[in-house]
This record gives sequence, structure tokens and C-alpha cells, in this order.
Amino acid sequence: MKTKALVFTALCIAIGYIGGSLIVIPLGFVRAAPFQHFMNIIVSFLLGPWYSLAQAFGVSVLRNITGTGSLLAFPGSMIGAFLSGYLYRKGHKFYLLAVGEIVGSGIMGALASYPVARLFLSSEAALFGFVPVFFISALIGTIGGVLLAYQMRKHTAFSKFMQVKAEK
Repeated sequence: MKTKALVFTALCIAIGYIGGSLIVIPLGFVRAAPFQHFMNIIVSFLLGPWYSLAQAFGVSVLRNITGTGSLLAFPGSMIGAFLSGYLYRKGHKFYLLAVGEIVGSGIMGALASYPVARLFLSSEAALFGFVPVFFISALIGTIGGVLLAYQMRKHTAFSKFMQVKAEK
């Protein structure tokens, strides 16, 4: 099962990179990528917090290497990815996926981005200037991700996938 989970995570990194590069909302000095939050929800739902964290890190690395993202992608996506997976694993409720991603990326990730912007990007952004932008990006991606996760749970093929996951 670990090999399948790693391969699936790598596939989600590729999908997240492509989607995060194509669907970008320029909001001031930040390029919001709601598709990243969408992928965070899906991987958190299917595989849990550590795989979701790895997926968010992988997409952030690729986006930075290719110039389609900034250093703000790391705290802006990784905190929410882990928190959504962690909360969902503890409570198995869809709203916990959403709360984890929105609070983790939209608020905590935004606040963690401030020192990154000051140190590495020479940005003169206000401390709370990132919160509205990150929050909107996380909210858009989270809504789509939770809706897809909910539909996946109802699907027969997904039930078989979950049985294999439970056997690990």
C-alpha cells in the first residue's frame, strides 16, 4: 500500500503543479492558486496528513523551480495540507477537512508568509495583508475539494479503495 500511496501522491503533485500553474488569481503582490488547496483536500481525505504535506511541498518546489509560484507557496499550502489531513483523520468529518485547510492555509499560512516575504522577497506587506488573499484562495479550493471528496465517498470504486487503505 505504501508504494501505491507514494505513486498516487506523485501523481497528485503533477496534477497540482499543472492546475496550480494554470489556475492563478493575481491578487495584489500574491498569486493565489486555489487548485493547490483543492489538491490538499483530496490528498488529505484519501491518504492523510503526511502525504498531503508531501504533496503540498512537492507542488511548491515545482512551482518555484519553474517560476510559476513564489516562496509564499510553502507556508501558504503546507500548513493547511497537514492540518486538514490531521483533523480529518481525528474526526472523519468533511467539515474538518475544510476547517483545517482554511485555518491552516488561509490564516496560519498567511501569517507564516509574512516573515518569508520580509526576509526573502523584500516585500513591504502588512502583517495581516496576506490573510484576505490566502483566505479567499483557500476557500475557493476547499469548496471544490470537499465537494469532490464527498462524491468520492459515495462512489462504489472509492469504497474498494478505502478497503485497501484500511488493510494497511
